[in-house]
Amino acid sequence: MLVTNLAILVLAGFVGFAVISKVPNTLHTPLMSGTNAIHGIVLLGGLIALGVSGDDTFNKVILTVAIVFGTINIVGGFLVTDRMLEMFKGKKPPKAEETPEPPESTS
Repeated sequence: MLVTNLAILVLAGFVGFAVISKVPNTLHTPLMSGTNAIHGIVLLGGLIALGVSGDDTFNKVILTVAIVFGTINIVGGFLVTDRMLEMFKGKKPPKAEETPEPPESTS
């Protein structure tokens, strides 16, 4: 059973690398946003599993660590995505400086 699980893990790593390496740069940001949204669902599942884990302390510790790492992944992913999207925004035109009104003459 362990050998089968390790073989699946290694094959999944190779397939994941092959798929991700073929993604063009223009699709990286939308793909990353979608992955972050999916990871949010995984985080919700971890919270539910933590709630029903019973009195087993080891499971609660492992689930808490997984939830913390998942949260870091989601927040970091959205920060990187936001930063990447900022690069694609055009530069704002400079504001036209207001010209001061000429002082009124007292003649």
